[in-house]
Amino acid sequence: MLSRLSVSNLAVVERAEAVFASGLNVLTGETGAGKSVLMGALGLVLGGRADASVVRDGAKEARVEAVFDISARADAVSRVLDDAGLPECENGELIVRRVVGANGSGRVWVNDAQTTVATLKRLGAILVDIHGPRSNQQILDERFQRDTLDAYGGTPRADYDSAWRELVAARAKLEELESAGESEEEMDLLRYQVNEFEEAALSEDDEDLAERHAAAAHAEEIVESANAITDALGGDGGAADALARLAPVFASVSKHFPEASAWAEEAERLTVGIEELSRTVADAVSRIDADPEAFAEMDARLGVVNRMKRKYGKGTDGSVAALLAVFEEKKSRLASLENRGEELERLRKSVADAEKSARTAGAALTKRRAAAAEKLAKAVTKELVDLGFLKARFSVRLEPADPAPGGCDRVSYMFEPNPGESARPLAAIASSGEAARVMLALKKVLAAHDSVDVLVFDEIDANIGGETGRAVGEKMRSVAAHRQVIAITHLPQSAVYGDRHLVVSKSVSGGRTRTRIEEVSGEARVAEVARMLGGDRATGVVRTHAEELLKLAR
Repeated sequence: MLSRLSVSNLAVVERAEAVFASGLNVLTGETGAGKSVLMGALGLVLGGRADASVVRDGAKEARVEAVFDISARADAVSRVLDDAGLPECENGELIVRRVVGANGSGRVWVNDAQTTVATLKRLGAILVDIHGPRSNQQILDERFQRDTLDAYGGTPRADYDSAWRELVAARAKLEELESAGESEEEMDLLRYQVNEFEEAALSEDDEDLAERHAAAAHAEEIVESANAITDALGGDGGAADALARLAPVFASVSKHFPEASAWAEEAERLTVGIEELSRTVADAVSRIDADPEAFAEMDARLGVVNRMKRKYGKGTDGSVAALLAVFEEKKSRLASLENRGEELERLRKSVADAEKSARTAGAALTKRRAAAAEKLAKAVTKELVDLGFLKARFSVRLEPADPAPGGCDRVSYMFEPNPGESARPLAAIASSGEAARVMLALKKVLAAHDSVDVLVFDEIDANIGGETGRAVGEKMRSVAAHRQVIAITHLPQSAVYGDRHLVVSKSVSGGRTRTRIEEVSGEARVAEVARMLGGDRATGVVRTHAEELLKLAR
């Protein structure tokens, strides 16, 4: 719920703060005291438009701050905060602050971290729904009307949603293949390239071909050097032989010098290592193919491999393994194009089957919606009678449509103010007073299914009589049993139903107008209701009437 709204230097309001509670909060006061400014302030912290004209004359900037208790919407709010990279709420409180400069600049903070107006709009859609002449009601949105109808009727959408996702996936696959096109030139090129790879017959054995070719090209030099190495290491008189001849010397020395035994062990280890190195060199050299014919074949093979690397190795690490991967990709692409006709046929059938399933699931959904629509229409029409629309009729129009997110129909809430007049969509209702009362009737019926916890009614009882005003007050209190309601009203018959009554008043000091907001109860509330009834003529009779209204409302 909205806990607190603070305003400074906004329009005619120099500084004011309103503290709200759960249930029905009513705001009253004389015309021009600043009630509408408070609604404008709330609109700002919910992401509404602002410009320099909202700043109080002579001030550098206007500031608005709102504190929300978000316990009931913690998960939804947290998702928005996470997406925007904003701090989590502490103690279940969301703090929103907006500043508008006299030069037209603006800044926004959420939980003391700077953010954007777009983030405020996302939060506002979760937290508050405003109804009145300056509002943009969420309930006018077609998708919201559909979702609310489903919530009211308890209509399950899982089967349709699943069928819709399958249809979307099938269409995406078909579109991908169709957009790829079918190019004979591409297919001819791919056939040539695949044939070239097949003729090259690359294999993993070609990976070290360059190294083997280099060794064969210098075979004579390598063999001579290797023979010299093996002779020096393991031949007669070589290093291993020299160390072997030292064995008796080490034995003799160790008789009188014990440390020499370690020398003997080290010499033996070195001898073994030298002999192993000599054998390794000899073995490696023995594998070098110095045959001229074999070298010629290797040279030709290396030419093939290098040519394939130059043509197809760009963008790879240049290895034979990378070339083999390119080969597989080209074979796969060629096979896909050659089988494109069959694949298109299969995907088109898949789309047709998925669309049939979606329409079947959508028809079942529409049937459930039609039943819920009839019940909702009767319930809202009954509420409208209580609100002064004695001959009005509310209805829900379902129009068939192609499969789309949410179903195979379009849902529209319709209002027929008088018999014989054509029903119009809610958004087309010209009178703001009519629109607001229709919204109240809807909110009364949908209270248990509405996803927004704070409802604001801005002068929805304008231009109506006392008895209808009483009905409006009763409806607002009924809605407030499920969520917080804030109502600005000029009608005492509505105001007396508030659980909390706030009075907005103004005074002039030093040639400047100042606004104050305070809660009234007891005698102060009786006096405010009497003022609303009689204006400056709050006689004893008027005061008695005010007491009776408050007593009846309780």
